[in-house]
Amino acid sequence: MRERGEAFVAYACDADSGVRRAAIKGLGLFLNDAERAVAVLRDRLNAESGIRERLLVVETMADLALRLPAAQIPAREWFDALADSVTMAADIRLAALVHRARCAPEAIDDRTVPTAIGLLREITPTPVPLENKEEGRGASRSCTCAPESDPEPDTDAEVPGYIVAAFADLERNGRVHAPTTALLTAFHEALDARLDDRTALLAEQLCSLDPGTRYDAIDMARHLITAWRGDHTRLVRLIGDCLAPRDAYTAAAAAEALGSLAALAEPAREALAAYVTAHRTEHRPDAWASPHPDVRRAHQMAVVALAGLGDERALPSLLTALDTGTDAWRAVNAAGHLPQAAAELTPRLIRHLADIDPSREQPGFGFTALTTALSRLGDPAAVPALTDALRAAVRHEQWHTAQAVLKALASFGTRAASALDLVRPLTEADNVTLRTAAASALWELEHRPETVVPLLNGLLEHHRNFDAIDLAGRIGPPAAPVLPRLRQILAGQVEENTRNEQNGSAVLNDSWTLVHAAAALWDIGGDSEADTVLPALRDAWKDNDATAPTVVACLDRMGPAVRPALPQIQAALAQSHRYDQRWSGAIASDLDIVHTCRTILTRLHNLPEPAPGGEE
Repeated sequence: MRERGEAFVAYACDADSGVRRAAIKGLGLFLNDAERAVAVLRDRLNAESGIRERLLVVETMADLALRLPAAQIPAREWFDALADSVTMAADIRLAALVHRARCAPEAIDDRTVPTAIGLLREITPTPVPLENKEEGRGASRSCTCAPESDPEPDTDAEVPGYIVAAFADLERNGRVHAPTTALLTAFHEALDARLDDRTALLAEQLCSLDPGTRYDAIDMARHLITAWRGDHTRLVRLIGDCLAPRDAYTAAAAAEALGSLAALAEPAREALAAYVTAHRTEHRPDAWASPHPDVRRAHQMAVVALAGLGDERALPSLLTALDTGTDAWRAVNAAGHLPQAAAELTPRLIRHLADIDPSREQPGFGFTALTTALSRLGDPAAVPALTDALRAAVRHEQWHTAQAVLKALASFGTRAASALDLVRPLTEADNVTLRTAAASALWELEHRPETVVPLLNGLLEHHRNFDAIDLAGRIGPPAAPVLPRLRQILAGQVEENTRNEQNGSAVLNDSWTLVHAAAALWDIGGDSEADTVLPALRDAWKDNDATAPTVVACLDRMGPAVRPALPQIQAALAQSHRYDQRWSGAIASDLDIVHTCRTILTRLHNLPEPAPGGEE
């Protein structure tokens, strides 16, 4: 392509704006003559009249400078001239400021973000009044590429609601609602760890008079809070302020973002409760099933976020969902957060559980969600229904379903002892995963090591049967007969890791084997295993951040023996990024890690220093 880079110069002058836009990007990618490329891009800015094309020229100059070192100085000088020009349009000046920051992040100073905020205010269009708009429709946006509200999705009785919602989320995820969104996204990437600057910029975006700017800022703020530790109270409250009754489209995005923030959504609790209550009292009592797609989604997302905070004001809408069946799948996930309302929620969840066909190979998303919710509620009234579900799964040989039910029954401990006669035979099943789940349930239901420990050797034949390894750890010292096997698993994995490192091979799942085996060794053998356990945990943590929750939990159980890991624990507390941001529970997990690390440090601080020779 670069051998034909000159062709893009001609394309960049084409009469068709779509061709020009594609070609402008090519100037940055394919012209290898830095001086020539800079000159062509400068000329294109003067020749273009459309804002999209002019912004693209500025962005492409930055791409060129980042690709070709020879273009960096002339590009930065050009950015400086554009950003400081009082005659240049504010959007071009903002673009120059942002892309100068991309090319030279070290040049960002205390004036950069305030200047950008001032330019953003100049660009912000005058909002269109919301009077005469139908309730439940989104506010006008500065970009016409997004509709004012989500259309009513096509429904098919054969398609589960959560599938319809997933495809709607995919479609919604690609929308951009303001012309400055791509620019501001690039600016946040350039600002990176400058959290105070990014918070100030996001506050401006979330308070913008332009509804499109506000909407797109919600997800940017969520990404910041999810990725970086710190005091995000201000941003959370501003997201809560986006729960505007007259703009359900934006309110739904705000509620969804708050629902992903776990306990960090606390500053917006009252805003969520007020929004939910207003819908039920001023709009309609069954707002959960509103005929307006935006209102329905906004209300449901707000209810889910409120339930996630354990707030019982979410309960009336959840009961409506479970009683009517309208999007009940979404209510089931939220119900488990309200154990104080178990008396009302448990019977309804049991009814939904009974409606699932146990003969289906895959009973659907709702089945696991129901068993999980019943586990979280902890109401023993669910035990008979779960026992019936297990009996049906066994009768139809639906082993995946049986495993989910066994896990749910195990969560009730000895209160589910009535299911023992059904659980015991499953410990001899051919399927090793089912046998492991049954053995775990058997332990939780009666706590008799003489019954469960003999089962462990067969379950531990596969060294990555983590559930069996964890079961041995939960049993503790009575599981001492499997210590040799656990040591063998750990030593074998350490040897494999060393061999892979020497060969330069990729290592898959090695850290998880180390963590599970080491934690079980400690829980069974205690101090006598410390010299083996601690290095394994530290190595796994160093190699794979995702192991941090399990590692830190085990370190917390190790007491004074954890002292050699003190530098690693302190480093974990000092880092600015959250752990493992790729999954929905990342914030709650990171908060737990921070809390546990602080607990360990406090405990070690209060203990006497070890005496010479390593003794306390």
